[in-house]
Amino acid sequence: MSKTIKIQVGDITQLKVDAIVNAANASLMGGGGVDGAIHKNGGPIILEECRRIRKDHYPEGLPTGEVVLTSGGMLPARHIIHTVGPIFHQDPAPHQHLANCYNNALAMAANIGAKSIAFPGISTGVYGFPKEEAAMIAITCVQNFFREKPGPVFQVILCAFSKSDALILEEALDQYHKQG
Repeated sequence: MSKTIKIQVGDITQLKVDAIVNAANASLMGGGGVDGAIHKNGGPIILEECRRIRKDHYPEGLPTGEVVLTSGGMLPARHIIHTVGPIFHQDPAPHQHLANCYNNALAMAANIGAKSIAFPGISTGVYGFPKEEAAMIAITCVQNFFREKPGPVFQVILCAFSKSDALILEEALDQYHKQG
């Protein structure tokens, strides 16, 4: 099976994949955007698992760029990989921290034996990361992962919120291939 990146517009909470990535806030207690939709559609089990993670491992909150794993609750995805993206204008190293989000989520997916994973546009909403730059970081991290890490992850879906966001991702993928 070949390793692929798929770009699609849609609701990440409806994707039937092994893992979806949640663009969480540090509290892991839910919020707006993708985070709120995952907690709402996934049901209370996700919040309970996040509370245990906070209590047992991250009482001060999940650090930017790190990941934790919960079940998918009532979502079609089996697992949720929660990561905290950088707030672009407040983070001293936003590009590195965003790359950490993607790299750590991909590593977690490989560790759990996932064959498919879906990412939202981490930090591109209220956290203000420029979408074009974030798209190139996402594409580069996934391509590097495919090249450097043999393992079970074969399909990565970059799930765009809108058609215009999908076009930005497609342009980044084309640019990556032209540079490569």
